[in-house]
Amino acid sequence: QVQLVESGGGSVQPGGSLRLSCTASGRTGRGYAMGWFRQAPGKEREFVAAISLNGETTEYADSVAGRFTISKLNDWSPVVLQMNKLYPDDTAVYYCAAHLFDAPREYESAYPFWGQGTQVTVSS
Repeated sequence: QVQLVESGGGSVQPGGSLRLSCTASGRTGRGYAMGWFRQAPGKEREFVAAISLNGETTEYADSVAGRFTISKLNDWSPVVLQMNKLYPDDTAVYYCAAHLFDAPREYESAYPFWGQGTQVTVSS
């Protein structure tokens, strides 16, 4: 069983930054390609960013491209989501997810492993 634990959520003013981290633990036996999704109140969960197993390939939702950066150092390292220039529309619960392929994936159905989520609130 693989457990994913997110950290780094919180509250910030518009224009501010936050850094989320996600670590996989348990019977991993291998590294994982990872992704971040978010769910705002009253809305469907949506894709934010994804990264390949080795950390060399990334994908972003149009709404965060140029503001958010997803990264991981190698197959085994935690995944980080650096969020800059945050807007109130970025307010949501952010979920880390992992899957068993090498390339990044944008679709929830590709991810068998999910974290519990961490709240991000952007408000003045």
